[in-house]
Amino acid sequence: MQRIWTTQLGSYAGERVQIAGWLHRLRQLSNVTFLILRDGQGLAQVVIDDPRLTDELANWYHESVLLVEGVVVVEPQAPGGMEIHQPSIKLLANSAEPPPFDLFRPALKAQLPTILDHAPLSLRHPRRRAQFLIASASISGFRSALQTLNFVEIQTPKIVASATEGGANVFKIDYFGTPAYLAQSPQFYKQMMVGVFERVFEIGPVFRAEPHSTTRHINEYVSLDAEMGFIDDHRTVMTTLTEVIRGMLDTVRRDAHDATALLGIDLPQVPPTIPIIHFSGAQDLIWRETGEDPRGEPDLAPAHERWLGDWVQREYGSDFLFVEGYPMAKRPFYTHPAPQHPEYSNSFDLLFRGLELVTGGQRRHLYDDYLAALATHGLPVEPFVGYLQAFKYGMPPHGGFAIGLERWVAQLTGASNIRETTLFPRDIHRLTP
Repeated sequence: MQRIWTTQLGSYAGERVQIAGWLHRLRQLSNVTFLILRDGQGLAQVVIDDPRLTDELANWYHESVLLVEGVVVVEPQAPGGMEIHQPSIKLLANSAEPPPFDLFRPALKAQLPTILDHAPLSLRHPRRRAQFLIASASISGFRSALQTLNFVEIQTPKIVASATEGGANVFKIDYFGTPAYLAQSPQFYKQMMVGVFERVFEIGPVFRAEPHSTTRHINEYVSLDAEMGFIDDHRTVMTTLTEVIRGMLDTVRRDAHDATALLGIDLPQVPPTIPIIHFSGAQDLIWRETGEDPRGEPDLAPAHERWLGDWVQREYGSDFLFVEGYPMAKRPFYTHPAPQHPEYSNSFDLLFRGLELVTGGQRRHLYDDYLAALATHGLPVEPFVGYLQAFKYGMPPHGGFAIGLERWVAQLTGASNIRETTLFPRDIHRLTP
């Protein structure tokens, strides 16, 4: 007999089937026992009225792995509206001890450090699984949206000879006696590949050696990167990003509907055109409306991002806001300056519900401009010779963006800490499991 998923039971009413999974919950009543089995798709209720089988089950802890055969019966009150009667049950793997928390409860009754310490177990909880089903659908939507726009998926090295951002916040490693680094981003390589395919994207890990611990930062995360050639300026990139975000949300609605329903998520709508405000205009607005004066600062503080998120919701009914024109002093050397106001950049951040979600912009594309920019930043040319080849032999105007997957899912689901939406977080305090 071929095993089926618990979610397929509705197609087999009256038939004998085989399902398998984990002992999610066992409820013993006076005359009957209800076993809830959990597999990778959902839950199924198994009705047991054989006292000998009930006694046997009493010796098995929750999370033991079971193979169940039985007859599918319609029962509207059971998970999925179906249940299994007349079961035979085979133990495939016994849980060695009782779990440290109950996975059958609506929410895990444990503090976040305990949940993370037991990640191989806690990730089985339906609400935690739902977050990563949303992450999976988001990746699928990102990939599909860009492939529709003729982007080519690439994979670039994660061990690099020079730091993308000029040397700060990198993990240094010994590469057979030569200093090397874990990549902060695929920035250099995706720019090079614009000279090959014009439009490229990558989904992969990046590493930031930031020696602090906040609810919005981790030291290894999944970056959704894209880069495209023959653009007019950063606004071309913003238009593409808008379509990508819309595609990601459409895919989450379609492929992770049950997960969003379980978590009670209100997915945002992407407006036809996301509102845009210049960085200096945002600072002026904050000063006028709040009395706080952020002018002169090269970046927006988290509190000011949250204020702008509330403002754009009030004024435009939008969960999204583009802030463009960040000061060049805040951006990496490869960022293209604004032609009319070179103290500002042709770059942007996308705020989502008051949190910086995406950074992107137009890059420099002329070889001589790169030599001048490296000199201005006090950086030697030698570590960047391979990177500069792309520009030495001709590159079109180009730009791109990067989305942090875990931060995106955290903001979508309302998680208070990015570690909740990271499978196995790596931060200043945590290297296991």
